[in-house]
Amino acid sequence: MQPRLTIVTLGVDSLRRAKRFYLDGLGWPEVDQESDGIVFIQMNAMVLALYPHHGLAEDIGIESPEHLPGSNDGYTGVTLAYNTATKEETDQVLATAVDAGATLVKAAEEVFWGGYSGYFSDPDGHLWEVAFNPFTLPDDDGSFWM
Repeated sequence: MQPRLTIVTLGVDSLRRAKRFYLDGLGWPEVDQESDGIVFIQMNAMVLALYPHHGLAEDIGIESPEHLPGSNDGYTGVTLAYNTATKEETDQVLATAVDAGATLVKAAEEVFWGGYSGYFSDPDGHLWEVAFNPFTLPDDDGSFWM
């Protein structure tokens, strides 16, 4: 089996709000594909999917909880990462996310491992780390290899 991650699906409370945040606010491109009740966003080398959390639970075959774990503080034990090429880009990405409706959880700062990072929470509480890692930079097309 190859080491592969092709789609990350975020369960969201409001598909309309999630689309507004990711497509309009962040300017990310929706995949031009007819899909009922789910949004696909083309990322570099993978796809991000937005799907109502009750539908996602149904697809898994589990009962949808009324409140998602971590919904009070956004922490569920999972974070998503957006790596940048510079500290300035880190600050810019965090500002763009906040302008689009995200909550700044932690302002970017120098971190113990030699990088610079901060966190935002999207409107559904999914935590994103935005990080500049001077030891591993993204390619010009945004792809990231370690």
